[in-house]
Amino acid sequence: MMEINIPIGIKGLQETTVGPENTASRYGSGLVEVFATPAMIALMEKTCHESIAKYLPEGHGSVGANVNVNHVKPTPVGMKVQCESELEEVEGRKLVFKVTAWDEKGEIGSGMHTRYIIDTARFMAKLR
Repeated sequence: MMEINIPIGIKGLQETTVGPENTASRYGSGLVEVFATPAMIALMEKTCHESIAKYLPEGHGSVGANVNVNHVKPTPVGMKVQCESELEEVEGRKLVFKVTAWDEKGEIGSGMHTRYIIDTARFMAKLR
């Protein structure tokens, strides 16, 4: 694996608007029309992935391996949700991020997310 230098402390920011497609009732994670916990986690993963993408050589990507977050407040359909990630640790191919999500009324979730850098072709070949 070639050496990849990703600076600790880099931040990412992503935003989405809660729609019917990312509610708890649509995901099957609950029965209410609010932003689903799996949707919040997906936004957190996307934020982390996008924040490091430009540092990865061609043919490389990252995959999520661990998520440890709390989802503490509901967000209704129509409200914007933002997520910020901050890279806290780099250990070889392992990347550890702090993640925080908030809506127009305040923080809705936070925690840690671990990703691993992969050689995409090699990773997919192992699956066959």
